[in-house]
Amino acid sequence: MLNPVKVGILGLGTVGGGTAHVLQHNALEIARRAGRGIVVTHACTRSQNKTHPYNADEIVLTNELSDIVNHPDIDIVVELFGGTTVARDATLQAIANGKHVVTANKALIATHGNEIFAAAQEKGVMVGFEAAVGGGIPIIKAIREGLAANKINSVAGIINGTSNFILSEMRDKGSDFAEVLAEAQRLGYAEKDPTFDIEGVDAAHKLTIIASLAFGIPLQFKSVYREGITNISPEDLQYAEELGYRIKHLGITKRTDQGIELRVHPTLLPNKRLLANVEGVMNAVLVESDALGQSLYYGAGAGALPTSSAIIADLVDVTRALTTDSGNRVPHLAFQANALSDLPIVPIEEIKAPFYLRLSALDKLGLLADVTHILSDNHISIEAIIQKKPISGTEQVSIVILTHQVVEKQINKAIQAIEKLDGITGQVTRIRLEML
Repeated sequence: MLNPVKVGILGLGTVGGGTAHVLQHNALEIARRAGRGIVVTHACTRSQNKTHPYNADEIVLTNELSDIVNHPDIDIVVELFGGTTVARDATLQAIANGKHVVTANKALIATHGNEIFAAAQEKGVMVGFEAAVGGGIPIIKAIREGLAANKINSVAGIINGTSNFILSEMRDKGSDFAEVLAEAQRLGYAEKDPTFDIEGVDAAHKLTIIASLAFGIPLQFKSVYREGITNISPEDLQYAEELGYRIKHLGITKRTDQGIELRVHPTLLPNKRLLANVEGVMNAVLVESDALGQSLYYGAGAGALPTSSAIIADLVDVTRALTTDSGNRVPHLAFQANALSDLPIVPIEEIKAPFYLRLSALDKLGLLADVTHILSDNHISIEAIIQKKPISGTEQVSIVILTHQVVEKQINKAIQAIEKLDGITGQVTRIRLEML
């Protein structure tokens, strides 16, 4: 058997420690698959996380990044620093030195991937990023390789476990957002600063990568429309259930006649759909393609060992390809680099979807008729309408409306008119609906 491939890890925290542990624990099985051993020989770290036991005596530790990216004996650099500044510099330096790179850093790929992949192609090295989307779910390999025969029409996914956990708990317990967020932080599912998760930034990074793989377009993180879950109330979750739907925080990308839709937002799904029944911190991605039809990829979207599983899958891929001519390797973004197409991204106001509307109104005669007239004047047809009983001790009622498909700018125009009606209090809650 050939000499082992030598790996240097940047960051030996939870995921880095898990990766070192699995590589050591499953060394024989991995070597049988890869054709040669894969060993961690060096790591750059300020502190070690020993949650997952690994033999640190076999690893040369340093706190100098350059000791890894410039080391002549290291074949593959695993970047686990996170962020987009130091990680970018380290990745580009490793590539410049002719080293292959594996990363779990979705923000790095989403924002600097075009530059990184161009540099890698020029140097004839590989960049693996399976762990950047969906944790341990092999969704990148599935889209890039398993579905290579297909024209992909759409991808929709629950790709952030924190927001999915919060919505699941709010629905099951009837608790408000702030209460469940605090619980998620206590359990370690949400960061102290949860902004990236609850505002959809993390999901937008992942969706950027998925869209490029699915449609052969450059990475365009800044073009993703993004809405978080902070305005979803227990009432919305309850009313959606009564209407036969569940609310999920989805990343959605579609191929349309206008271009590519690229959006992250809360979404009503029919409660019989598989995606609607993905609970807690789990992730799932639904791909619609012409030859296969629908396929669903489900599993743990985070965690040391699931993420390590994806990182090591990339390490095995790189190891297998070390003796392959660089021109014959699987392209980073599924399509050949010179075959990417510059399809336009559809502005959110131009997308078509059914909508869920919730209005808070005074219980007065004729108000509901005024609302329906505004919708009719804007060519918006109604699928269902419910007026709830007055809130105890008040004259306020909630009116819930499901519309048929409509262009978003039309629903926005109607909402502005509805909010001006005498008797409507506060803002209208609006949530898009997908049948999938």
